[in-house]
Amino acid sequence: MGLLGKIKNFFSGDDDIYEEDYDGAWEDTGLSRDNVNMHDRQQREDYVKACLEQMSEASGELDTLGGEYNLVTSYLTDMEEIEALAPEMKEKIKGYAKKLAELAGDKERLAERKGIMPEAEFNHMERIEEFMPDGYKSLKEAEEYQVAVKKDMGRLEGERHAYYFRRNELINAQKNMKGITVICVGSMILLICVLAVLSAMLQLDVVIGYAIAILIAAVAMTFVYVKFHEAQRELVKVDKALNKLVLLQNNAKIHYVNNTNLLEYLYVKYDVNSSTELKRLWDKYIEELNRREEERQMEMDLDENQTALISLLRRCKIQDPSIWLRQAQALIDNKEMVEIRHNLIIRRQKLRKQMEYNAKVAQEAQDELKDIVEKYPEYAEKLLDMVSDYENALA
Repeated sequence: MGLLGKIKNFFSGDDDIYEEDYDGAWEDTGLSRDNVNMHDRQQREDYVKACLEQMSEASGELDTLGGEYNLVTSYLTDMEEIEALAPEMKEKIKGYAKKLAELAGDKERLAERKGIMPEAEFNHMERIEEFMPDGYKSLKEAEEYQVAVKKDMGRLEGERHAYYFRRNELINAQKNMKGITVICVGSMILLICVLAVLSAMLQLDVVIGYAIAILIAAVAMTFVYVKFHEAQRELVKVDKALNKLVLLQNNAKIHYVNNTNLLEYLYVKYDVNSSTELKRLWDKYIEELNRREEERQMEMDLDENQTALISLLRRCKIQDPSIWLRQAQALIDNKEMVEIRHNLIIRRQKLRKQMEYNAKVAQEAQDELKDIVEKYPEYAEKLLDMVSDYENALA
């Protein structure tokens, strides 16, 4: 359809466009032949092109604005259809709308919990999910056993030092007993010699002295003998205990090394530094799994209710039911519906103003071309050819 046809259609179209008066003044379109020499071919053609461009631009605006105007009008028509529904049908629609509003609120709250753990951590835990939670228990037990083994090794090392200390004490005690024996024997020999000298030189009876010396020597030697052998028996026990401790320490070291290797393997396997870290990741993973499952279920419920609401609105002859998914609150709250209607009416009024303005601009340009053709008939054929060429170029 040509430019002239579009303008005619607009002015002969729906009277609904003019259902309210426009209270604003039209702006100056800027078309004026006052300074144009219509007998000058270049000036004449430039002026005609300006008129055609003004008509084209206004016509394009009318197309765009008309589509938006019809859309807004259809929204208002839908609102009237909804308000005219039977009460039971309204309640049914309101039930779906309430459910959608609840799900939307739940979705927002769920979105606030999003990002409990980074995607990389989630993917890592997903890979080792098959080993959990037994993997955590194994790692925890290995760490606890590591602590227990280290504690046992420390205790065994302490006992070993204590036994070495006691062994040295016993060896020193035996040395002391040997020294006492030497002293006793030497003292007894010295005493016997003294008694023998006294008996030879002074003719004294030293039998009692010999008896006393022998008695003291016997008592001393008996004491030394008992103590020496007690130390010897205890030393044997200490050596046995030391040997046993060495065996226990060797076993503990073997367990410690094996458990250390196991821990290092588990740390690499689960890519963590401790069982505490693994437990924290596992708990976050479970929470994230639950959140994602809840989100999935919510999306299913949302789709189900949206489909049901759209189907119901279509049965009620609503032209664009999908828009009500984004403004479900208006189906619940009449105040919200009134507010939306008010905004739509304002939008339609503003669209009407723009359409009337562009229609006037296009009409003025069209009238200007007709007037030129009437006043300058000698150029009429060329002017009409220009209009035709311009329309063909736009087609």
